[in-house]
Amino acid sequence: MSSVRLLVGTRKGAFVLTSDGQRAQWKVSGPHFAGWEMYHLKGSPLEPNRLYASQTSGWFGQQIQRSDDGGETWEPVGNEFAYDGVPGTHQWYDGTQHPWEFKRVWHLEPSLTDPDTVYAGVEDAALFRSTDGGKTWQELAGLREAKGKLWQPGAGGMCLHTIVLDPTNPDRIFVAISAAGAFRTDDGGKTWQPINRGLKSPHELPDPTAEVGHCVHRIAMHPSRPGTLFMQKHWDVMRSDNAGDNWTEVSGNLPSDFGFPIDVHVNEPETIYVVPIKSDSEHFPPDGKLRVYRSRTGGNEWEALTKGLPQSDCYVNVLRDAMAVDSLDECGVYFGTTGGQVYGSADSGDTWTPLVRDLPAVLSVEVQTLR
Repeated sequence: MSSVRLLVGTRKGAFVLTSDGQRAQWKVSGPHFAGWEMYHLKGSPLEPNRLYASQTSGWFGQQIQRSDDGGETWEPVGNEFAYDGVPGTHQWYDGTQHPWEFKRVWHLEPSLTDPDTVYAGVEDAALFRSTDGGKTWQELAGLREAKGKLWQPGAGGMCLHTIVLDPTNPDRIFVAISAAGAFRTDDGGKTWQPINRGLKSPHELPDPTAEVGHCVHRIAMHPSRPGTLFMQKHWDVMRSDNAGDNWTEVSGNLPSDFGFPIDVHVNEPETIYVVPIKSDSEHFPPDGKLRVYRSRTGGNEWEALTKGLPQSDCYVNVLRDAMAVDSLDECGVYFGTTGGQVYGSADSGDTWTPLVRDLPAVLSVEVQTLR
């Protein structure tokens, strides 16, 4: 029988949740790396027990950890993230130029074709790759040549937080950066182009044709349709059907089009999920009601999923990396909150249950379907 493993990163450690294919009872392991901020954990799709984790601390800095036994034991691996050549400068909050400075790893994305290859998205925004299981890291410096001098931090810093690999074309990679926008490479990371046409950011960017500077919160793709992308932006839910060359808004009837995560149903490429929050200054659900919204039409038409979720006095947030979807036939959907709850649905979002409560604030949730 299939089993499911959830990898949960929090402000004060990592937790591993496991269940069988029924997903009714969950075993919780942790905290691993207690007291550390765990920005992201993710497993190799080729060797599921190969896990990578990013831990960071204001006192001790950044460390990459690797497990080869599904999270039972861990070992620190390489942690040298040096920008290629002379790093140069980028735009600062006040519009002046500021030197590039490495701070932390926000996102780890293992390769679809090699368990020893993994990508790291970092702050200040850049993309790194390791081909030896995380021991050494090299920057794919062509990304910062895509108008990097004009990139500017968002409220949470200038972070490369999303990496999407095309399962049909190993040379194509999509990334998203706050607050620079979305970018694509078609040659394995040598050269990059901004893919932000159609995005509108009137308060931040009065020029509607600005190539960079948009605050993209998350992008998602269904592996069967790598040319179709969905985006949760700083205001607006967007869709592209030509690999990001153009975007159209699909916010439709959402109560708010501001949010952080977005994900796609594993068996239904037109079914997508978002978690709206009130605004960019009030990071909690509208009306104090925690609602996941689902569209079965690829956007525009949305339904609120509320069964099992608190519908009064709820003021948590769901961060950009804190939603995941499993690959079982009856699709499971999971998300974690800044209040320390991890919710799961074994029926595509129709009903929800808290899998664990009272964790530290959840930063990331990833799921592995183990067959």
